[in-house]
Amino acid sequence: MPWDSLFMLANLWPLPFWLLLAFGPRSELTARIVLFGGVTVLALTYTLFFILLVTGQVDPAGPTAAFSDLSRLDGVMTFFASKGGATVGWIHYLTLDLLTGLWVARNADRHGIGRVLQAMILFFVLMAGPLGLLIYLLVRQLHKNRPDNAAVPS
Repeated sequence: MPWDSLFMLANLWPLPFWLLLAFGPRSELTARIVLFGGVTVLALTYTLFFILLVTGQVDPAGPTAAFSDLSRLDGVMTFFASKGGATVGWIHYLTLDLLTGLWVARNADRHGIGRVLQAMILFFVLMAGPLGLLIYLLVRQLHKNRPDNAAVPS
């Protein structure tokens, strides 16, 4: 398996969708493009290679641990010790970060948070997922157009 190539492709794939989120028009079409073209493609890629990896179908020198081994730190470390495990793990991050970015952008629009501030927040979601999400939740809590339930994602 050419893990280096898959890693590079997976890394590049979401970039146009991030640019669309940050600078494109906010519409249902944009949301669908990001969701299906970005998030869904990454999720399918992750699912395929995760199953192939944990069943030992690819990367036989890498992790062939049973799924239950991923509930232990040693099992997770073994899984990520190979190129296949690290690539699949990275696709996992890319998928969930893009989904989080989509939610942040749509939610921020709904609550009147400006696009410049959104772009900065989206950058943090892209680079450090949970940190970007935390920044957004704090901004939303402090924003003048704060919803009644600003402390709870909606």
